[in-house]
Amino acid sequence: MASEIPEVRPVVAEVTERIRERSRSGRADYLARMEAARRRGSTREGLSCTNLAHGFAASDATDKEALKRLQWPNVAIVSAYNDMLSAHQPFERYPAIIKRAAREVGAVAQFAGGVPAMCDGVTQGQAGMELSLFSRDVIAMATAVALAHNMFDSALCLGICDKIVPGLLMGSLAFGHLPVIFVPGGPMPSGMPNKEKARIRQLYMEGTVGRDALLESEAASYHSAGTCTFYGTANSNQMLMEVMGLHLPGAAFVPPNTPLRDALTAAAARRAARITALGDEYLPLARVVDERAIVNAIVGLLATGGSTNHTLHLVAMARCAGIAINWDDFSDLSAAVPLLTRIYPNGSADVNRFHVAGGMAFLIRELLDAGLLQGETNTVMGPGLRAYAAEPWLNNGELAWRPAPVVSGDRDVLRPVTDPFSPDGGLKLLQGNLGRAVIKTSAMKAEHHVIEAPALVFNDQEEVIAAFKAGKLARDFVAVVRFQGPRANGMPELHQLTPSLASLQSKGYQVALVTDGRMSGASGSVPAAIHVTPECLHGGPLGLVRDGDLIRLDCHRGTLEALVADAHWRLREIPSLGHTGNESGTGRELFTTFRRVAGDAEAGAMSLM
Repeated sequence: MASEIPEVRPVVAEVTERIRERSRSGRADYLARMEAARRRGSTREGLSCTNLAHGFAASDATDKEALKRLQWPNVAIVSAYNDMLSAHQPFERYPAIIKRAAREVGAVAQFAGGVPAMCDGVTQGQAGMELSLFSRDVIAMATAVALAHNMFDSALCLGICDKIVPGLLMGSLAFGHLPVIFVPGGPMPSGMPNKEKARIRQLYMEGTVGRDALLESEAASYHSAGTCTFYGTANSNQMLMEVMGLHLPGAAFVPPNTPLRDALTAAAARRAARITALGDEYLPLARVVDERAIVNAIVGLLATGGSTNHTLHLVAMARCAGIAINWDDFSDLSAAVPLLTRIYPNGSADVNRFHVAGGMAFLIRELLDAGLLQGETNTVMGPGLRAYAAEPWLNNGELAWRPAPVVSGDRDVLRPVTDPFSPDGGLKLLQGNLGRAVIKTSAMKAEHHVIEAPALVFNDQEEVIAAFKAGKLARDFVAVVRFQGPRANGMPELHQLTPSLASLQSKGYQVALVTDGRMSGASGSVPAAIHVTPECLHGGPLGLVRDGDLIRLDCHRGTLEALVADAHWRLREIPSLGHTGNESGTGRELFTTFRRVAGDAEAGAMSLM
């Protein structure tokens, strides 16, 4: 392990400095608000006797006395528990563990509130998926409601999946004067190999196998409590929380319902009690999430080939801390950050295999030593990210940390900076007369990095799937799927397109997807220019494309263009779809305001700020 802090690489320093400069006003305002909240002192001091009595009425006698006297810290538990989500089902046991651990160090822990937790795996292709992105903002608001009682000195956030961790962090940042630690649940055991699962999905789309075979395959893949084991948005969330110093070191991928996982949960509770303003180690969230932490998060995302959803979520989380980032920052860092992991869909392995190979501790050590991560950030463990280059273990039943392995345990999954899978992070910005978009290239073969083919225009993914089943897509084409942005229909993921487009690509056709919608962290080998901004419903030029227009998607040059003469292009108008059928049903009528005020994808697709 390196004994001194390596010099940060120039591109990392340059991007950090321009973000700092761009954010100067917003960040100063945010920190001033958090400092004002801190100066108000212990939150319970400002409560009336009636307020306080309501806040501890159900507590036992010991906790009640401590809360009366303002003696002990009070740790809020904000949880996304439900037992439909496999990832969140283990959280049922956590409050009892947390309360016992808090009591051990002279603290109280109260379950402050629950937040909703949707599963994209259940809602993919369903009307409920149109609520998914906005559920992030609902979670942020629900987190704020939980903490708004002003009973608490710190908080533990229990969440894992796609919109849930971003929402919890966004809401917590409104209370950035409080220390906050994120507590994960861990991945389920490995099931059916991801490559086989993808193969059966493709066979089903081709009509070779039936629904029974497909369901058996899916049930063998998603089969137990814990997070889905592919490297989508949920597991990208856990990587981000660790790289940002918001987890305890090594907490991300320890399996649920194990002695080590319980020990980490208890340790998080004890740590949350120690770092409040009532003690000597005060570490508020606002001082952990700064410009350096956000850049570290982007670097971690790129080094692992993480979810494209974080080109939305990281932007939104940063904005809640007064920090402004954009897709140029992602793209410039991607050119300098090597790809160190191969986890499905960027490879065949799952996160369990990554964890056994050395996992987060190895990854962070490598990036720190290479000057790609900024090691002098604050973390929930104190100053410096170097503590995260260690892995947790039980030493005679006691939680301890040991240095990351010197050598990767599996070079097919995890490699050092000196021998990466790719010299760049595989996330690129595309721009041209169709707008700005992002594309993930880390799972694409080199021959698919440039696609030039006629457009076929669709208004939703169901139209694409119907055309595929009718045999109309056996050709070279670019699927332009429009009116899928936040304002149009909540920006649902178009994950159902992956098997059909991959099937066509495997038959030798040149195919690509261009959309103002999302494709998620499960996107893979098919070129997909996603999050096209501005979206069609907001005047985006993607709405000008017509069937037969030649579309060129060039990952080398970073361009996305309709090769149409300017004279013809200027005469076109974006069609009005009128009633799209998404105004009501499955609760969508309750989200009308969210759609109306949502910002563009590059601004985080937020409806809050």
